[in-house]
Amino acid sequence: MQEEMTAAIAAELGIGEVPIEEQQKLISQFGEVALKATTLAIVGKLAEAKRGEFVKLAEAGDATALKAFLDTEVPDHETLARGAVAEEVRRFKAFQAA
Repeated sequence: MQEEMTAAIAAELGIGEVPIEEQQKLISQFGEVALKATTLAIVGKLAEAKRGEFVKLAEAGDATALKAFLDTEVPDHETLARGAVAEEVRRFKAFQAA
């Protein structure tokens, strides 16, 4: 399953012809960038008073509690996350084309 996901991500990023080891490295790096972009998009929508609580939950690593918090505080967080990732894919493709 992981190989299928790697292949799908590689195709989306346009790196399907790159050797698999390099694909994994690029996907890992892209994942870090996408996670940062997603976090910034979500934090930007949070009320300033709630940002400390978000940081504590994120650092604790409790995905269930973090999702429940975001469902309440930023109801459209999943849409924001998808949009941030899509924007990073677009930027990556533009960089490749340049």
